Amino acid sequence: MKVKLMIFCLFTLPFLCSAQISSEDREEIIEVMNFQENAWNEGDIPAFMEGYWKSDSLRFTSSGRTNMGWQNTLEGYIKAYPTLEKMGKLTFEIFDIYPITDGSAALTGSYYLERMDEDLSGFFTLIWRKIDEEWKIVSDMTCTN
Repeated sequence: MKVKLMIFCLFTLPFLCSAQISSEDREEIIEVMNFQENAWNEGDIPAFMEGYWKSDSLRFTSSGRTNMGWQNTLEGYIKAYPTLEKMGKLTFEIFDIYPITDGSAALTGSYYLERMDEDLSGFFTLIWRKIDEEWKIVSDMTCTN
């Protein structure tokens, strides 16, 4: 039921909002995603985390659990991916970026993590907010296939 609700929201939310997102804002968000992908593939989790809002209010939901806070999210990534081999090669595919309100947006996409022992893939919805003239992820909802 939760998955059906999430899918429903992903496909109906873009049609319910009247806010706009400029092509410049879209490009800035995509730049952050590209930066994160490159940082991950270089084994630099702290640099990867620069795309996230550095706040105790950051939400990261995965595997049925929500962690709060930038530091907790960083520690979770370091614990789950302690070596370059575990990190593997990350590839994002962006499906859509759509406005929620002025100064906030949602991004839907998928990830593929190619690793020596076991590949991982899944989908995500990222909620973005423009904070101090920079786009930051304020909520990450990721599910693994």
